[in-house]
Amino acid sequence: MKLDLMTGGMPLHAAQQLARHAADTGHAGLVITEAGRTAYLSCAAAALAADVDLLTGIAVAFPRSPMVTAQIAWELADATDGRFRLGLGTQVRAHIERRYNAPFDPPGPRIRDYIGAVRACFDAFRGASPLDYHSDHYELTLLPPVWSPGPIGPPDPPIDLAAVSPWMLRLAGQVADGVHVHPLNTRTYLADTVLPQLAAGAQRAGRHLEDFEIIVPAFLVVGDTPDERDRWRELARTQIAFYGSTPNYSFIFDDLGHPGTTDALRERQKAGDIAAMSAVITDDILRHFVTEGTWATIADAIGDRYAGIATRVVNYFGAIAWTEDPQHLARWKPIAEALSHIP
Repeated sequence: MKLDLMTGGMPLHAAQQLARHAADTGHAGLVITEAGRTAYLSCAAAALAADVDLLTGIAVAFPRSPMVTAQIAWELADATDGRFRLGLGTQVRAHIERRYNAPFDPPGPRIRDYIGAVRACFDAFRGASPLDYHSDHYELTLLPPVWSPGPIGPPDPPIDLAAVSPWMLRLAGQVADGVHVHPLNTRTYLADTVLPQLAAGAQRAGRHLEDFEIIVPAFLVVGDTPDERDRWRELARTQIAFYGSTPNYSFIFDDLGHPGTTDALRERQKAGDIAAMSAVITDDILRHFVTEGTWATIADAIGDRYAGIATRVVNYFGAIAWTEDPQHLARWKPIAEALSHIP
């Protein structure tokens, strides 16, 4: 099991500093999300600063042509000597249509065709076959040699897909090299939904999941005093309330025996009452989403929750703590070492 660090896109010099600190403290990689800043530029900056795995977690697919995405991923694979993983996701309709002014429907079949188009570009870059990709949503047929980046030494970048619903999880198992599980995850959801649906998708494609990456963000509540842990616990509560307000995720609360949670969150969200949203996430709900311990016990707690499921556990709050205290990551070094021995 690998321990990664989650961060958003950030000023590029800061991304380089974080990459160096992550590598020095035993973290396997950086999972870089995309919001106000692009994931790709932060990956490029980090790639030039440290030998650490770099994963977009995720980059938004539809606003970019598959050719553009393939070219960026190709260069990052080259710059990292094969330590880059291309994580793609659909985002949600409002952002795709109203922020990016790009087509969204139908998101599942569209992302399936998008992944196929990116892989067709990889084959063409390597010279394995001419660019001749046809699908319901993408047609790519022109790549003169002068416009191709040409072959690189590392293998093609692995493609990981963000998935929440059973349908999208089956698609990930069918066509991707890994899955980015949503931060709103529980042991029940991972065991009863994620693993069976990934396996069903793989079986449909005649594939096996031995080398498949299951990348799981974790709300890690760590500290040797109650005050230390309270800070991260309450931050997790707020974040879970934010994510849980999305209607598509309501089934996760239903599976825990807390139906109506998403409706309650949305009611308070519409009223602009953030504190009331957090209050909906009771301690009984919260315990399903957080992994808690002291610095001496957190490695065992992570292993107990994620062993046999996650191949990569992503420390959701690690970069936040690093911005406040750059020495913070050093405390994770023995934990990363301990987790590396968990299959």
